[in-house]
Amino acid sequence: MFLYCPIHFLLKDYLEIQSPDTLDSDSDKMKLKLKELERALLADNDVDGDDDMFGTGLSMEVDGEWSDPIRMGSHHDSPKESSSSGSYLDSVSGNKEVSHVSSQTPKQMLIECAAILSEGHIEKASAIINELRQKVSIQGDPPQRIAAYMVEGLAARMAASGKYLYKALRCKEPPSSDRLAAMQILFEVCPCFKFGFMAANGAIIEAFKGEKRVHIIDFDISQGSQYITLIQTIAKLPGKPPHLRLTGVDDPESVQRLNGGLEIVGLRLEKLAEILGVPFEFRAVPSRTSLVAPSMLDCKPGEALIVNFAFLLHHMPDESVSTINQRDQLLRMVKSMNPKLVTVVEQDVNTNTSPFFPRFIEAYSYYSAVFDSLDATLPRESQDRMNVERQCLARDIVNIIACEGEERIERYEVAGKWRARMIMAGFKSCPMSSNVIDTIQKLIKEYCDRYKLKEDVGALHFGWEDKSLIVASAWS
Repeated sequence: MFLYCPIHFLLKDYLEIQSPDTLDSDSDKMKLKLKELERALLADNDVDGDDDMFGTGLSMEVDGEWSDPIRMGSHHDSPKESSSSGSYLDSVSGNKEVSHVSSQTPKQMLIECAAILSEGHIEKASAIINELRQKVSIQGDPPQRIAAYMVEGLAARMAASGKYLYKALRCKEPPSSDRLAAMQILFEVCPCFKFGFMAANGAIIEAFKGEKRVHIIDFDISQGSQYITLIQTIAKLPGKPPHLRLTGVDDPESVQRLNGGLEIVGLRLEKLAEILGVPFEFRAVPSRTSLVAPSMLDCKPGEALIVNFAFLLHHMPDESVSTINQRDQLLRMVKSMNPKLVTVVEQDVNTNTSPFFPRFIEAYSYYSAVFDSLDATLPRESQDRMNVERQCLARDIVNIIACEGEERIERYEVAGKWRARMIMAGFKSCPMSSNVIDTIQKLIKEYCDRYKLKEDVGALHFGWEDKSLIVASAWS
């Protein structure tokens, strides 16, 4: 699984962007009312409360795959947001000119550029982007590095080329080996992601108690790394281990298929289980998650069913994208299968329903913490660090900033929103056991005291200093 979040989705070839200027005032008012209702129902406003949950007070080179689609983009099709950031924009550029940007920090320039772009002032934004590119570096300090990637997201948004840039980052040759290596490095050097998997595994092991046969369904199994650790843990349990059947859903367009498909993943896990004496079966389901039906999952009587959603649900479009609402539809389908346990691991940030400018601000805050944490574990000149940031983080940043509608794939939600969705689907929270919490707490101390763990409403939040990054929860 990414392990953090591999992309398994075909991007739409075309997205019709309708300027809010073409809408009449009644339509605008209706949209605002609907947005207010959505925020009230799904608790978007708890973003601010989660920010401080832990209680603690070289220029970037753009290769052909990045730059060609940007040059092809039309400024006339640049996306504009119906939600205004005029109050900020008036304060920074009310005189029709971008002033004194050269004396500003990269962060200040980014925020000013995003505010200007949200108002549709392309020429002003372009001037700041050109200057920013001279001030940032993917080999600099964390503020310079995050600015290097975010400025390309702004440029792609301005040129309406975000979907091309996102796809280029996803499909760059060699398509899979580099990215998968970067994913594994990310788990080790930014352990909040690793701790999320550990929390899910801990809850799954607890659910094994008293069961002779267990069936785990993973809707985004990726390279199966999570289950290497799980099988090793099962082998150490006292007594005879239960029979484990693992079903992995495999998107036909995934990097796993490019690497030989889930057959290779299954063979590797089967070999490990055989060596460790764990009864094990693996079954691949070649289908996009949105097309999976219960009949395809081969659930059998007498098995305890466990479903694992690790960094998958945020890729499912919800009601803000389509009336089909694949996100809640999938949760309701899983609930209808009567699982003993469902585990959810996600990034704790709202990049789903926020309009462009507030989404940009929140993304900057979130990824700044991620980049800071990488700086604490890898040296500035590390090629591994640059690979992680480019292969695993830059692509997501670009998608969040540059894309709207169906083209925006990286649609994260805050912990409160995930909790609301699970409850609306009929699930009940299963707080993590003290044994799981204590085990992870001890491991955190081996990394850095700036990593934090907090339990809140049954979920575990893993963060860097005062910023919650990953949330893991269990449900029945």
